[in-house]
Amino acid sequence: MDIAIINVGSEEYSAELALRNELLRKPIGLDLYSEDLSKEGMDFHISAFSGGELVGCLILTPLGDEAFKMRQVAVKEKYQRRGIGTKLVEYSESYARENGYGRIVLAARKTAAGFYERLGYGVVGEEFIEVGMPHFKMAKDIA
Repeated sequence: MDIAIINVGSEEYSAELALRNELLRKPIGLDLYSEDLSKEGMDFHISAFSGGELVGCLILTPLGDEAFKMRQVAVKEKYQRRGIGTKLVEYSESYARENGYGRIVLAARKTAAGFYERLGYGVVGEEFIEVGMPHFKMAKDIA
């Protein structure tokens, strides 16, 4: 498996959008393609590939000079529970550290909070509703 940063507008980005829409938006009655994606060019799109196929992704959005927000983490269903999500998160943490960032924050769906806790992220604050689902703000110092 390979992990790489991909470019907005590339063929890989189109595959990323399709994956995010299928796994993160359609199940809750939303459509990614109807959202404003114009600022995604300022984000870092990290993707996992198996045999050239995009099988997982996450996005890092800069929040000033010291933190990234991790969002839109997804792994194709047939590749889940194989450590790909963990590898994506670890890659993103290394990338953030190498570029002078010391903290990653995220809004985890309640169903995914345990995954992030196993990777050292802690809950910050109370449960809240986003896109109609319970979430937790989580953070990890990575410096």
